[in-house]
Amino acid sequence: MSDSPRDQLALQLAEAAAEALRVDLARQDNALLVVSGGSTPVPFFEALAACDLPWGRIQVTLADERWVAEDAVDSNARLVRARLLQGPAAVATFVPLTTGDPTPEQGADAVAERIAELAWPASIVILGMGSDGHTASLFPDSRELELALSTEAPVVAVRTASQPQPRITLSADRLHQARRHVLHITGGDKRAVLARALSGDDVRELPIRAFLACPLATYWAP
Repeated sequence: MSDSPRDQLALQLAEAAAEALRVDLARQDNALLVVSGGSTPVPFFEALAACDLPWGRIQVTLADERWVAEDAVDSNARLVRARLLQGPAAVATFVPLTTGDPTPEQGADAVAERIAELAWPASIVILGMGSDGHTASLFPDSRELELALSTEAPVVAVRTASQPQPRITLSADRLHQARRHVLHITGGDKRAVLARALSGDDVRELPIRAFLACPLATYWAP
């Protein structure tokens, strides 16, 4: 790993996540880690995979997923398997958010059952954020946003005009069920979006606002 600010940030986040998991595993049999996809978390995944942890007692799932095959290039599950579940971390229990059903609406109930069986509350939920203020698949232009923000169901099938594929996301209620929340972002544009989010309270405009009172630990690098 290089000494770039983003790589150093990823290392700090990996150390914090590992410590959170150790603390919780000292008092419970299993601990749950919820991660996000995209390019930002890749160095974090690689740094965390190198941490000395009892990986056999750690469960990993995603905040959201595109409804694509697990071996598709843009599958978050494929990313997690390739970058996080390597070496000793390969023995962690990974729970994906997709099924073989044609649509997320058809698969949502099966995924919800799978998710409900995990070790909630999660030890740590690591969120990302888009330049439109979305987090997980809580998109401002999604017709399912209101449902995803209000339902007690674990997952919601999502379709949105700004995204080519249908998606499935953990609901805001389920994402809130964690001992610790982290926002991992990079770049000046994301910092500006976060500043705008902090200055208002309309969650539908910038859905990241649903998590700003968690408290939310922000890990940012240029």
